[in-house]
Amino acid sequence: MIAWFAKNDVAANILMVTIVIAGLYTLKNKIPVDMFPEFEINTVQVATVLPGASPQEVEEGITIRIEEAIQDLDGIREISSNSSEGSSRVTIEVSDGYDVNEMLDEVKNRVDAVNNLPVDAERPLVTTPQRRFEAIGVMLYGDYDALALRRFAEDVRDEIAALPEVTQAVVDNTLLFEISIEVPEWALRKYDLTLEQVASALRANSRDISAGNLKTEGGEIFVRSLGQAYRASDYAQIPIITSQDGSLIRLGDIAQLKDEFEETPLRTRFNGVPAVEVEVFRTGDQSIIDVTTAVKNYIAEKQNSLPSGLEMTYWRDRSKAIKARLATLTQSAWQGALLVILLLALFLRPAVAFWVCIGIPMCFMGAFLLMPVFSISLNLMSLFAFILVLGIVVDDAIVTGENVYAHMRRGDDPLKASIEGTQEVAVPVTFGILTTVAAFLPLAFLDGRGSWYQSIPYIIIPVLLFSLIESKLVLPAHLKHVKPRKENDSKLTKVQMAISRSLEKFIANYYQPALGFALRWRYATWTLMFAMLIVIFGAIFSGQTKFIWFPRVQSEIATATLTMPAGTAFESTDSIVRYINDKAQALKAKYVDEETGESVIRDIYSISGGRNSSVGRVRMEITPPESRELDITSQQLVNEWRKMVGQVAGAEQLNYRAQIGWNRSPINIELRGKNTDELTLLGESLKTKLAEFEAVFDIEDSLSDGKEELQLKLKPEATLLGLNLNAVASQVRQAVFGFEVQRIQRGREEVRVMVRYPLQARQSIETLEQMMIRIGPQQEVPLWQIAEVEPGLSPTNILRIDRQRTLTVTADFDKQRGNLSAVQQELESFLNDSVSAYPGTNFEMAGEARDQRESSEGLKYGMYGLLMVIYILLAIPFKSYFQPLVVMSVIPFGVVGAVMGHWIMGMDLTLLSMMGILALSGVVVNDSLVLVDFINSKRKQGIKLFEAVYAAGGRRFRPVILTSLTTFAGLMPLLFEKSTQAQFLIPMAVSLGFGILFATVITLFLIPVNYMILEDARAYFRRYKRDMTWLGNKVKNKVINKEVTE
Repeated sequence: MIAWFAKNDVAANILMVTIVIAGLYTLKNKIPVDMFPEFEINTVQVATVLPGASPQEVEEGITIRIEEAIQDLDGIREISSNSSEGSSRVTIEVSDGYDVNEMLDEVKNRVDAVNNLPVDAERPLVTTPQRRFEAIGVMLYGDYDALALRRFAEDVRDEIAALPEVTQAVVDNTLLFEISIEVPEWALRKYDLTLEQVASALRANSRDISAGNLKTEGGEIFVRSLGQAYRASDYAQIPIITSQDGSLIRLGDIAQLKDEFEETPLRTRFNGVPAVEVEVFRTGDQSIIDVTTAVKNYIAEKQNSLPSGLEMTYWRDRSKAIKARLATLTQSAWQGALLVILLLALFLRPAVAFWVCIGIPMCFMGAFLLMPVFSISLNLMSLFAFILVLGIVVDDAIVTGENVYAHMRRGDDPLKASIEGTQEVAVPVTFGILTTVAAFLPLAFLDGRGSWYQSIPYIIIPVLLFSLIESKLVLPAHLKHVKPRKENDSKLTKVQMAISRSLEKFIANYYQPALGFALRWRYATWTLMFAMLIVIFGAIFSGQTKFIWFPRVQSEIATATLTMPAGTAFESTDSIVRYINDKAQALKAKYVDEETGESVIRDIYSISGGRNSSVGRVRMEITPPESRELDITSQQLVNEWRKMVGQVAGAEQLNYRAQIGWNRSPINIELRGKNTDELTLLGESLKTKLAEFEAVFDIEDSLSDGKEELQLKLKPEATLLGLNLNAVASQVRQAVFGFEVQRIQRGREEVRVMVRYPLQARQSIETLEQMMIRIGPQQEVPLWQIAEVEPGLSPTNILRIDRQRTLTVTADFDKQRGNLSAVQQELESFLNDSVSAYPGTNFEMAGEARDQRESSEGLKYGMYGLLMVIYILLAIPFKSYFQPLVVMSVIPFGVVGAVMGHWIMGMDLTLLSMMGILALSGVVVNDSLVLVDFINSKRKQGIKLFEAVYAAGGRRFRPVILTSLTTFAGLMPLLFEKSTQAQFLIPMAVSLGFGILFATVITLFLIPVNYMILEDARAYFRRYKRDMTWLGNKVKNKVINKEVTE
């Protein structure tokens, strides 16, 4: 096939052009552009609402019953739950190898079979959560009340969702609509009513009823009654009481109606002004750039029609970051490609270098063609994969092109040289590509945080496979057009020839004499290399090299999160949030670039209250590092912000974050047991221990001080009056929490209709005690006469893991000041000693410790599997059990080079570094494979061992050096990239680039030396076998002679 395509260059060009055109079409029309890759979340969630219930009621009435119903399902890795005020959430983590959708169906069936949930509980909602990323946020802000801003936001949401480029837009951080019907006590007494009777009357008179069809001669006519109320004014007209004289008492006569938000307090501010946000998401195959461009165009057109005093802008435009990163990484790719072309042009003929590099677009387009098949978007990870493979993709073409070039220099016809030169290295090149494919394949199966990087192998492997097609079928057809050099070549050609001859002189005058010396003193050379390996590995594992599995990469969003004690008045929480916001505004004013007049802090967005009135958050959007003129980092801004705010009196938690990827705390310890008091004591001792470490800060736990509650206990008088606890508690609940009459669909919003006491009657213990309890027609008594109201504390939420109550203790960690692994080990030892004092309690190191365990296991087994696959792929072409070991002997030196690269760059080893080392193991053997294959081919020609090994070093020096230099050159621009997201990826590039460079230098000496030592061993065993055979025959002959003599 190689010869056929080489002779038929039309077929070769059609193949190349077809792949390129198909790839370009796919890139333009089929591949979405996004910030990060999407991946499936292997969890199922069961959410249940029990309005007005305490966390303990939710736990006992809902959470435990659901947990028990599903706990024996196969494929459950972990069950965690959170019971909070009015809601239960049970999360089922699905084990690897089990289908999430099948688990979803099984959980639904089990939950539906639970028939003893509380009567007031809503139907459990069983879902699989989907991770989605906001494309852009649209901010509407001005001096308007919350209801007016909400109305504006709904109109904007609908208009944005109607844009052709947009599918999903939602109004975020706003309250639900509610029609509140407040009936005072005097009205209930006057008309001898209860709240339940009022609610029943409303239900009976507010509904649409279908009555079927009239079958007339002219056709069918649909009959229905239209009585559903949709507005407060509609409900006000509903009759509650009809007198005998025909007079009506309507709802509006006895109640105050409010058609606004639910009573939960919430305030959002954008740069200090009341605001509301419309979040716009990218969905399906949409491009985040197209989505955000359409939204920004809409904002520009909408400005002129906005009401006076209302402003509209956007914030957190993710496309800005992705465009900047795409531009930066694309620039890195072009720079790397130019460096690769320059290197090849200098050390090979420019024409050969041109044809070698012309295959890169074909290989990349082939990968684009397959990206939709694997559901891969064009994002930071996939683009990084293209840069990563840029220098590797030409390795097979370099070896092929250099061998064809060597044939041409010997005077072969270009066509003959193209065919024979390609065929000569077809086997080592093919198996070299396969070992590289095997090296990246384990990354596709990483769990935990490794899932973020699964798209990398889905890019690199297709690129490599298409490069194999290009180097075997297309490249020979192009190389046959390379003509012999002429004497009147240009000056540029003469310069290139001079450089090429300088390399050849270096090989002949320096490298080969050094190689000959190393081969003659091979055992001393091997000992020296082995000793160097031991010394460097000793430095690695002695603590000289720091391992930070999950490094903190500075974000362009800084967040301060405040948690006050449960039950804190909203105004108190909001005042502190405003204080934190003011300090952020001061920072914004302080760090302004004098030349541009722009602050390094773009916008500030704060949220107070919401579902929890004691929680607040302030967020700052910061200019990207590569666009930042002022010399200050995000972390430095946060540190100064923390100092300006200082200690907040009474706050349970106040933490600051400005890092990407902070999903789990560096220190997260789960304490489990049945006794809450013991868990609390153990948690306090653990927090005291954590405070001893200098690098530990923001120590928190999941157990708050609790929310104040009033507990009702019936007096004996209640029993005498025929009352029971259920009757009393129900009336109190209806008055305080309210009686849900209906839920109506009003446009796109679901609106609850609630009947309750006026707010003034629900604001103090005194008014609660004076509440009248009905005991019969025209009979009522105040609550204080039949029940005692005792104060107490209720937990704000109850966390359970694997059906046990759990207390989590979390803390942040300064990874530059301390060793997280050492701290985790000391904490584990401390807890092992501590839990012995509390029988029935246990603990687990969660958070980053768990992620590290999972990633370490994945990398360990990935390395074992990779080494086995590499051995098999080498043993097949060599037809030897021992020569693959010679080739693989360079792998440890690649690891050494990777670590030394981190030393040179002043970087710590990370998870990405280890992934790079894993991939390096397959890439680094390619040069060794080429060397050993050449030696074997020479020995088959009858050349003596020493001469074959010596010649192989000189003959393969150029392709070995070029493949390594091109790989490093392709990665070099990325190594010095300053953009935020690139910081995640640089450690992997460092491992690959420096590992290959170092291993290449070692390869040129180690592989020939190891080959000679292997042959020495074979010769020794042959001599030993021959001697033992001779000795055996001699002994046998003596025995025979002795027998004959006898």
